[in-house]
Amino acid sequence: MNESTQSTHAPFDPALARYSRQMLLTQIGEQGQRRLRKGRAVLIGCGAIGSVQADILVRAGIGELRICDRDFVEIDNLQRQVLFNEDDVTAHLPKAQAAADKLARINSEVVIDPIVVDINYTNIERLTQGFDLILDGTDNFETRYLINDLAVKTDRPWIYGAVVGTTGLCMTIIPHDTPCLRCVFPEAPPADMNPTCDTAGVLAPSVNVVASLQAVEAIKLLSGCAGEINRRLVQIDTWSGRFVYINIQDSPEHSDCPCCVHHQFPYLQGERGSSTTLLCGRNAVQIRPTNSPTLSLDTIAQKLAPVATGAISQNRFLLKVTIDEYELTIFTDGRAIIKGTEDIEKARTLYAKYVGA
Repeated sequence: MNESTQSTHAPFDPALARYSRQMLLTQIGEQGQRRLRKGRAVLIGCGAIGSVQADILVRAGIGELRICDRDFVEIDNLQRQVLFNEDDVTAHLPKAQAAADKLARINSEVVIDPIVVDINYTNIERLTQGFDLILDGTDNFETRYLINDLAVKTDRPWIYGAVVGTTGLCMTIIPHDTPCLRCVFPEAPPADMNPTCDTAGVLAPSVNVVASLQAVEAIKLLSGCAGEINRRLVQIDTWSGRFVYINIQDSPEHSDCPCCVHHQFPYLQGERGSSTTLLCGRNAVQIRPTNSPTLSLDTIAQKLAPVATGAISQNRFLLKVTIDEYELTIFTDGRAIIKGTEDIEKARTLYAKYVGA
């Protein structure tokens, strides 16, 4: 071939072929895609909005995604949690592991690190160290305030998202640039003023919309487009089709925020928070022992066999047993989810009786 007729275009990189439609976007292009492939994010919570975010970001070509989740897959998750199926329910798989198994088959180029863990003040710094971005897939204000404390302290962005009923919220937080969560919500609303999926239900399309908004913001941050993030609090209602954008830049609490102005981190320091958690929509309580022992599930199974109402099932992650009207799911890290009550003291009593003081 004559030298003058040879193409002057750079050779096509087959490693990027799967992202070709995304790279056609002028906002991303090849440079943005390469940045995205080097990006590392931690997803805290892989339920409804978490599983959708994980699915989108792994398909988009994020470099590494660490998935931290404390729970296991149940049948009523399948209505809205897109990465799980009935086989996961039968196997009692932890959500982090079940999600990782699916995601690895979607994009084997992405490093996926599933960790079955309850994120709390004792482990969040270690589990997020070295990652660029924190993604909110949780269902409670306590964990979100913990994430917010960490993000402000370590100067890392995070993306808040929440859904209940047909409505949802999304907000991107870049410490020392945008208002933080406590600028906008100084304190969690009282329980009787804070509906949950247990009291109000949840519509899957609302989950998908909020999680997609979070994923878009994550792609902006990781592909080098941080200047284009949405700086407003987005409120959506998929049933009415209503989107409201709320200006939070001049939030009245922002000038005197205890977190991002005065650098007080009570959730990260363990001064606020609890070792028991009511689980949204589950009629269940999670108990987290202070000393986080490592349990032998085989030993626990032998111990509970005489009092179990039905068969005991277990895998390498957890053990599940029914005793009278209560279902106990016990994890190797000492945590237990006690289903059949929302009474924290009752749950503590059952834990002490059947697992240990």
